[in-house]
Amino acid sequence: MADVRYLDVILGDGDQSSSFDGEPKEDDEALDAYSRVITRVADRLIPSVGNLRVTRRGWRGPEAQGGGSGVVITPDGFILTSAHVVAGSNRGSASFADGSEVDIEIVGADPLSDLAVLRASANSLNPADLGDAAKLKVGQLVVAIGNPLGFAGSVTAGVVSALGRSLPTRAGSVSRLVENVIQTDAALHPGNSGGALADSSGRVIGINTAVVGPGVGQGLGLAVPINATTRRIVAALMTEGRFRRAYFGIAGGPRPLPPRLARETGRERGVEVVQVVEGSPAARAGLKPEDLILDVDGRSIEGMDDLQRLMVDDIIGRTVALRLYRDGRVFTIDIAPIELVTS
Repeated sequence: MADVRYLDVILGDGDQSSSFDGEPKEDDEALDAYSRVITRVADRLIPSVGNLRVTRRGWRGPEAQGGGSGVVITPDGFILTSAHVVAGSNRGSASFADGSEVDIEIVGADPLSDLAVLRASANSLNPADLGDAAKLKVGQLVVAIGNPLGFAGSVTAGVVSALGRSLPTRAGSVSRLVENVIQTDAALHPGNSGGALADSSGRVIGINTAVVGPGVGQGLGLAVPINATTRRIVAALMTEGRFRRAYFGIAGGPRPLPPRLARETGRERGVEVVQVVEGSPAARAGLKPEDLILDVDGRSIEGMDDLQRLMVDDIIGRTVALRLYRDGRVFTIDIAPIELVTS
C-alpha cells in the first residue's frame, strides 16, 4: 500500500510552506492581484490534477466510462478523488495536462466520506500540497481545478460561500452525513468531481464532490474538506485500503436539554435516541428510545456530528462509558461498539 515516507504529509497539519516564491514575474505586471493569484494556483495545480477513466462491468461485459478528476498527493502515484467517481470499478487510467497517461487501480474507497485513493503506475508525478480546511473563512478566495472529460486544466474561481454544511452519503443500507462540507460559488463543470479546491496559496483544502442543482441553490458547489478527520481517512485508505468505523446501532437527533439539566451540565443540547436496532451493541447495553445521550467516553455529545466523530476504529471492541439522561436522572452505562459493516 502506501510508502511510509509520505504519510507524514497526508497526516500533517496543512502548514507546509507555499510552493510560490511570492515574487511577481514580468508578465504578471499586466495582471491585477486577483488574476495573479489564480494564475499561480493554476500553474501549480494543473499538472497535479488528472482526468480519470474507470472500467466498470456492464451486463455485456467490461466497459470504459468517463469517471471524473483526481488529485495527485504523492510523487509515487497516489491519487485522491471522490468515492462516487470510482464506484463499481477497480481499475482504469489517468491522463494529465502534459499528455501523459498512466494506468490506475483503486487502493481503497470510503463512500461514507465520498473519498477514494488510487495508485498510478508511475513514480514521478507532480503532487499537490494538502492544506487545512479548518482555517478557511467565509468569503475567502478559492480556486477549483478539474480535468473534466479530458479537458485539461479547467479552472474556475470564487469564494467560500458557507462552511459547516453537511453532505448525505450512503453505503449499502448505511447512511451518514459528511461534516463541515465547504460550499463555494466557484463553478463546477460535469466531470469536476474528485478535482481540487485550493486556497490562494495553492494548497488543496477540499475535494470537489457535488454540484447543487436548480431549486436548491443553482451555481453552488460542494467539496469534502481536507482536515484532521479526512487526513486520517486518506491515510487509512492508503495503508489498509479501507477506513474502519464503530457502530452503536441507534438512530437519533439533537434535542434541547431540560432547563435544570442544562444548568447542571453547562450546555443546551444532547442526542435523543429515536430508534435502537435489535441485537445491536446499543440494545445489549440497554439503551431505549427517548434516552438522551450526554457524553461518550468522557466527551460531550450535543449533536449527531459529535457522535459520528467518535465512531472510529479506536473504540471498536473497547468498552466505553456512555452517560445518559432518562426519567429525570443521569446515569452511566457501558457499551462495546462493533465494527460497522456497510455491505
